[in-house]
Amino acid sequence: MKPAQRAAFDDEMRQADAAERAGDLATAFAHLERAHILGQRAPLAHTHAHLRMLRIGLRRRDMREVLGQLLRIPAALTKSRLWVPRGNTGGANVPALRPMPVPADLEHLLD
Repeated sequence: MKPAQRAAFDDEMRQADAAERAGDLATAFAHLERAHILGQRAPLAHTHAHLRMLRIGLRRRDMREVLGQLLRIPAALTKSRLWVPRGNTGGANVPALRPMPVPADLEHLLD
């Protein structure tokens, strides 16, 4: 990742941490989705975002999210450098292979 992209990824992860500590799981997940968009071409960052989404799914007792993340984590580790659907937010509420629009404020940070 470029330095600016890494900084934005790290910021989204910090905001997710803060929201999760405050018990605001919806906001935490929204920040993880943004982090996913930023980190999905970097295998470790991509996997980290999915692991955190799994944790939110477990805290919510959302079995759809948990199962979705359990399927996505191995792919994040092994496929991130090959192909990822641009803009995909990474949650189980969207198909894993669907490209999605990138939020305007993140567009300039992507490769």
